[in-house]
Amino acid sequence: MTKLNINQWAEEDRPREKLMRLGAEGLSNAELLAILIGSGSTTESAVDLMKRLLSECGNNLNTLGKKSIADLMAYRGIGEAKAITILAACELGKRRQQEKAQERMRMDSSLAIYNYLLPKMQDLDTEEAWVLLMNQNYKLIKGERLSRGGITETAVDVRLIIKQAVLSNATIVAIAHNHPSGSTRPSKDDDRLTERVKKACEVMRLYFADHVIVTDGSYYSYRDQGRL
Repeated sequence: MTKLNINQWAEEDRPREKLMRLGAEGLSNAELLAILIGSGSTTESAVDLMKRLLSECGNNLNTLGKKSIADLMAYRGIGEAKAITILAACELGKRRQQEKAQERMRMDSSLAIYNYLLPKMQDLDTEEAWVLLMNQNYKLIKGERLSRGGITETAVDVRLIIKQAVLSNATIVAIAHNHPSGSTRPSKDDDRLTERVKKACEVMRLYFADHVIVTDGSYYSYRDQGRL
């Protein structure tokens, strides 16, 4: 029976395509290792080679990580570069296990938002708009610049805010922008943008926490002012 190369497999069975579809957690250890080495031998696919290697390690990644480069090169289809790649991946896994998960910043007040963005905005001579995406506990998932230049309801794409929130699995959204003039007073454009973002969040069942205007030394919060 002729052996199929991985690129001849059904697309849903190929490790790389499977990872893109299901995420890394949807792959077996052998499939993840196969992605790292890229190819097997003339008689064995990368996945089958990694299955055999893992089987001889008792299907234990810790045992695999204890092997030497020479041990791994004894397998047909594994050269020096592939052996180094496998051991580097095992070492990274070990180091990750030893590190604490990064603590996410809590953005549960206008002051917290201001303190997060001030270092990014205080020296700017043009306006920038940012979106802050949070989980249900107000822990920051990510902050992302939306636009640079004059901030108007047309310059900031509200659809992009909603898209980023959905892709990030956020449940709470805040926006902010700076006023290089130093004035914290919101403009009519600021008011219109706030209203548009509020309506879009309501439609998507997202909580719109605040719109904060940042200056070097002070800030304005729509939430604190009772305007949300």
